[in-house]
Amino acid sequence: MTRLLQVMAGAKHGGAEAFFTRLAPALTEAGVDQKVIIRRHPERAAQLRAGGVSPIELRLGGFFDCLSARGVSRVVDQFDPDIVLAWMNRATSFCAPGRHVLAARLGGYYKIENYRRCDHLIGNTRDIRDYLIQEGWPAPRAHYIPNFIDANPQPPVDRSVFDTPADAPLLLALGRLHVNKGYDVLLDALAKVPGAFLWIAGEGPLRERLERQAAQLGVAERVRFLGWREDGPALLAASDMLVCPSRHEPLGNVVLEAWAHHKPVVAANSDGPGVLIDDGRTGLLTPIEDSDAFARAILRVVAEAGLRDDLSEAGYAAFQAEFTKDAVVAQYLEFFESVRA
Repeated sequence: MTRLLQVMAGAKHGGAEAFFTRLAPALTEAGVDQKVIIRRHPERAAQLRAGGVSPIELRLGGFFDCLSARGVSRVVDQFDPDIVLAWMNRATSFCAPGRHVLAARLGGYYKIENYRRCDHLIGNTRDIRDYLIQEGWPAPRAHYIPNFIDANPQPPVDRSVFDTPADAPLLLALGRLHVNKGYDVLLDALAKVPGAFLWIAGEGPLRERLERQAAQLGVAERVRFLGWREDGPALLAASDMLVCPSRHEPLGNVVLEAWAHHKPVVAANSDGPGVLIDDGRTGLLTPIEDSDAFARAILRVVAEAGLRDDLSEAGYAAFQAEFTKDAVVAQYLEFFESVRA
C-alpha cells in the first residue's frame, strides 16, 4: 500500500484548493495510507475531516518560515512516506528530497526552476505537461492527470433568493473576481443580450470596479454578485448555461462542472477551455476579449433549444469519458505505483 504525504499551502479559495479537498478523501477511500499537511484554514480542515482525512495544520508562510519547514520534515521522518506530493510552488518549497519520491502537482504554467529538486511533475492538462517538456523537464518524469469535480446533483437554488425571474435566461459565472477571468468582457457582452440575468459566484479585488462597470452599462439590475459560494452544483441547476470569459484559464474546472451537470458552455478560447472544448460540439468558443462574439454565442444558446440540448449531451459525454472521480483516482493510483517502482 502506498504511503502518501500531501502538502497544500494554497490560498483560502481557488480551483486547485477545491480539487485538493476532493482528491484527498477520494484517495483515502481508495485505500491509500496518507497524511495531509495544509496551511491553517479551519473551513478546509473541516471539509477534509468530513471526508475522513485528519489534516495537520501548519502556518506554511513565506520563504523564512523555518518552523513550518521543520514541521514538514518532522512529519516526513515520523511517517516515512513512499511519495510526497506537493501542491504548487509554496508547498514544494517546504518539501526536501529524501528516501521518498518527491512529486509536485501543477495547475498552471509555472517556472520549472521552482521544482528542480522534484522527481516528477504532474500537470492537470495535457498542455501543461507539454509546456513542462518544452521548458526542458524530462518527458518520462512529466505526467498528465486531470481533475475531477463534484458530479452529485443538488436541488437548484431558488432564483427568487437573488431576485431573478424564473423565466429569464440565466447565465452563471464561477471564479475569482480577477482580471484573468475576463468579467469586464462578460459585462460588456451582457449589455448586448437583452433580458438575460447574470450570477457571478466569486470574490476578489475587482468587485467594486465590476459593480461600477455594470452600473455604467445599465445592466446592474440584471447582475447578481453572489460572493464566494460552495454550492456550485445547486447554482448550475438553477442556471441555463455556464459562461467562462477568461483571458487566462489553465484548466477550466468550471467547464468540467458544467458538463457534469448537463449545462451548455460558452467560453473564451483561453488555454484550458480551448483545449477541453470541441467548438460547436461540447461548447461554444469565442476569441478572447471579444465581447461581441461572446454575446452572439450566448444569444445562440438562448435562442436555439436544440443547440442547448446537443451541447449539454456532448459535454456530459466528454465528462464521463475522462473526468469522473473513478477515472481520475485510478490514474493517481497508477502514477503512485509506477513511481514507487
